[in-house]
Amino acid sequence: MDAFFASVELLRYPQLKGLPVVIGGGRRKVDELLLRGPDGTAERERRFIPVEDFPLLKDYVGRGVITTATYAARKFGVGSAMGMMKAARLCPQAIVLPVDFDEVRRYSRTFKAAITEIAPVMQDRGVDEVYIDFTDVPGGQREGGRVLARLIQKSIFDKTGLTCSIGVAPNRLLAKMASEFNKPNGISIVYEEDLQEKIWPLNVRKINGIGPKAGEKLARLGIETIGQLAAQDPQWLIGHFGKSTGAWMHRVAWGRDDSPVVTESEPVSMSRETTFDRDLHAVRDKAELGAIFTDLCVRLAEDLQRKGYVARTIGIKLRYDDFKIATRDHTAGIYTADGATIRQLAGQCLKRVPLDKRLRLLGVRASTLARRGEEPVLEPRAGAAAETRRRKPGTTDGTDGVGGTAQLF
Repeated sequence: MDAFFASVELLRYPQLKGLPVVIGGGRRKVDELLLRGPDGTAERERRFIPVEDFPLLKDYVGRGVITTATYAARKFGVGSAMGMMKAARLCPQAIVLPVDFDEVRRYSRTFKAAITEIAPVMQDRGVDEVYIDFTDVPGGQREGGRVLARLIQKSIFDKTGLTCSIGVAPNRLLAKMASEFNKPNGISIVYEEDLQEKIWPLNVRKINGIGPKAGEKLARLGIETIGQLAAQDPQWLIGHFGKSTGAWMHRVAWGRDDSPVVTESEPVSMSRETTFDRDLHAVRDKAELGAIFTDLCVRLAEDLQRKGYVARTIGIKLRYDDFKIATRDHTAGIYTADGATIRQLAGQCLKRVPLDKRLRLLGVRASTLARRGEEPVLEPRAGAAAETRRRKPGTTDGTDGVGGTAQLF
């Protein structure tokens, strides 16, 4: 999808089309302020709110990162995952809006339903991206897949008002790269014989799976393009990156990918986290931290319930003011999707991390997932019954439900 999060906002506020807009930052309160207007009286219609009333990036203060930006903002060097304070220096006049996750998910479900009506073999790759197998779709090979791609674009636009860019290729690896060639609202076809002309000139980072660290290492070795990577001896790559990664790098540089489009896959984990606008201390800001911590647990529980899962392992993630990260997990004797239970289990993890430094980020994660109603039968753990008898009625571990140091939250 093209600048998906931003495009959803432009449907809500069409007066912002063509303007630099970034999506990210704090929680969703901006709509209430905009609808009330400067004097806080009568409610206004969204599409009639003057552009000058929208918040600007130059006035943003905080640690948020950009989720996405309109193409008008990208011309200034603003992009996804960039800190918003840095983006403000590049494009101070950009309008800034927070993410409306409920609205984004609704449009995500709608555009994916539009696709599966035409091409049912679809692999979900997140809120704004999918892989589609055209092989057995009637007419799927006409003009190399371009006819079907146009049909999908039209169906998505008719049902959502949103545009997407489609890459068509013999495999997922090349299709992923091709989808970036002609944005927005473009279609790019890559055949096997196009490898040297269209793929090899690209930077190695364009390969899905080569991240910043691998890209930096390749650059130090004098390899910046995919063509340069393809020219290397496989054994030389294995010597520098290990047997599995080295062999994979050589294979994908030659455009080889036999991974199938998987229509059903189980998530490994689900998580919720937030970066604070200012550093918070476990003692001096315990009320604020406690509310945030509880909210994250409740939201995580809602995610599990909505998707039909329960979890056995609950973990936490802390990032301190010195950017060091601490993570802890707790595996319970039950599967759960209950917010209060998740809060209690996450609190057990807090007992095992130092809370003497200020915090920048707090997160909660659920793993060891199972479909609700299909969870394995667990054997009672030794000593569990005795532990239960020792607890007073109505209590968990003799504290507020988070135990030990976790009482600070």
